[in-house]
Amino acid sequence: MTSTVTDREFAAVLFDNDGTLTDSTAAVNRSWSTWAREFDLELTSLRGYHGVPAAAIVNQLVPQDQQEAALRRIVEIETADTDGVVALPGAVDAVRAVGVRGAIVTSATRSLAVARLHAAGLSTPEVMITADDITHGKPDPQPFLRAAEALGVSPSDCLVVEDAPSGTTAAHAAGCAVLAVLSTTAEEDLNAELIVPDLSHVWFVSRAGGVRVRVR
Repeated sequence: MTSTVTDREFAAVLFDNDGTLTDSTAAVNRSWSTWAREFDLELTSLRGYHGVPAAAIVNQLVPQDQQEAALRRIVEIETADTDGVVALPGAVDAVRAVGVRGAIVTSATRSLAVARLHAAGLSTPEVMITADDITHGKPDPQPFLRAAEALGVSPSDCLVVEDAPSGTTAAHAAGCAVLAVLSTTAEEDLNAELIVPDLSHVWFVSRAGGVRVRVR
């Protein structure tokens, strides 16, 4: 179903980063594998957490007396490893086309998000909501509500671009429409008004009244 996305104009577009704008999968896997070994955890315990803030993952998997150190360590490991992080197809054009009507809403910390964006050759937008700016991460709607507020628009007038179930759930809970890409998740596991392989399959047209989406 594409009509609810392609037949309307949006006041803003809220992009997830990892898996949506940047391909950081290899770096993510290396970092969390290293972290799991250091904290004596099975890799299988990390399944199902894509798009969830690191703090929430740590709090679920690590005893309370180790959580502060564990969170500090995973942030350190991830920020240091940007090898192979690249922009996904269509990402650079999408961000450029949306311009000041765009924001990035990521579960990463600000330092990590900036490191990955720069590694991928993407600019840092004026509005970027990260794990440092929230108290409840995806799938809670708070990150997208904060982004809409920062842009001065209603969440119901925003289009969220996501790749993970936690993100699409959060977006819908915030009242946003959702465009999903299939870079990390199977189509049947995504709940979105429009699903495309990647952002090269759509283009964004920014006008005086807002942003429209077209399918190639």
